[in-house]
Amino acid sequence: MRFAIETLGCKVNQYDSAIIEDRLRRAGLEPAESGQIADVYVVNTCTVTDRADVESLRIARRVRRRNPNARVIMTGCLAQASPNRLAESREVDVVIGLGRLDELISIASGAEFHDRVLVSNLRKQKAEIVLDAVAPAGQTRAFLKLQEGCDQFCSFCIVPVSRGTSRSASPRQILETIDEMHSRGFKEVILSGVHLGGYGKDLHPSVTLMSLLEMIAERSPIDRIRLSSIDPEELSPELIDLVASSGKFCPHFHLPLQSGDDQVLAAMRRRYDSNFFSDLVDRILQRMPDAAIGTDLIVGFPGETIAHFERYFNFVDRLPLAYFHVFPYSVRTGTTAAKMSGKVAAAEITTRARRMRELGERKHEEFLTRFIGRKLQVLFEDRENDNGELKGYSRNYIRLTAPGEARLRNREVEVLARFVSGTGMVGEITEAAREAAQSAPAYQTTR
Repeated sequence: MRFAIETLGCKVNQYDSAIIEDRLRRAGLEPAESGQIADVYVVNTCTVTDRADVESLRIARRVRRRNPNARVIMTGCLAQASPNRLAESREVDVVIGLGRLDELISIASGAEFHDRVLVSNLRKQKAEIVLDAVAPAGQTRAFLKLQEGCDQFCSFCIVPVSRGTSRSASPRQILETIDEMHSRGFKEVILSGVHLGGYGKDLHPSVTLMSLLEMIAERSPIDRIRLSSIDPEELSPELIDLVASSGKFCPHFHLPLQSGDDQVLAAMRRRYDSNFFSDLVDRILQRMPDAAIGTDLIVGFPGETIAHFERYFNFVDRLPLAYFHVFPYSVRTGTTAAKMSGKVAAAEITTRARRMRELGERKHEEFLTRFIGRKLQVLFEDRENDNGELKGYSRNYIRLTAPGEARLRNREVEVLARFVSGTGMVGEITEAAREAAQSAPAYQTTR
């Protein structure tokens, strides 16, 4: 049997799809190659906006046309939040919610099923977290999801419904998985979660993210640990000091701001104001001047006037950010924001998003330019193309390409950054790094 997985949405969904793919392979199924017809299609849905719902259903119709006899399984956030809506579609065979991986693998492998909707209440039932090291194709950096769900209930977000209550893997499980990642050859691990700052509050006894990171700093055999997105109010001064002093953590923070106007932040139910965020950025850069700080920004939130946006834009312009992702606000039925007045016209949202993205491009180029002529430690992942150039990321999340031998893949190598090219930099491997690589054996990761 051949399978194909269609993934929508965020990096957490990509992680989940990689887990599903690994389990299906172990069950004896083969992934369909490009252009091949699959016997089973798994659609890992997103429900962050109403538009994402429509796209999930469109993909179900498309794969059904591709093979009318295939088994079509819907999973992911939309399957969890609105299973009956999906089950009404004749293109869908079965809807399987989150936290039911064994049933998904069994049904994808051809097992009979009697109910078309298999969904648990994740606000009441604590589903197990599946821990594994997964790396997207062409990458040697592994993702490890150590926390699932969210209890924050920001006014624009459906995640507490679609992902359920916050739940965490135990420190012992996490440390053992990092050990396994090291034995498989991974040189960097990215600690991720739906609400990473909420890690450990559900454990008995409870554990803080800070205490977990202290354990990792002491015990991890992997020397490049990167944190994924963490809410600003949950990045404590002690955590910043740990990242700065341990040597095992990458100087890279992704802090979702969402808005730079305090009135809009309050309407979003965010737990900080603009002054707090600005002070936090300053504190990070005082300890780690070369750190990359990125963020997420929503434009056109209900009630965001022109005056709000201009304050927001000017605030972001003053921040020493390395990059940011801009999201035009889109309605998500079932959230508090969907019922708010003061909707911003679609054309105005588009204009604001364009201005903010142009600002982001300028800020990213300014950040990169600072490192021209500097030596950076780069973990090479793969060949850029057939021209012999390697590509990878520095510890502070700068994408670099450099001419080099394939044996340097999955190595952290010293690279002299020469110039900015697009959204990254071009450099050359230092002579000292080349000499060190000559005497070391090639080392590859295993999936």
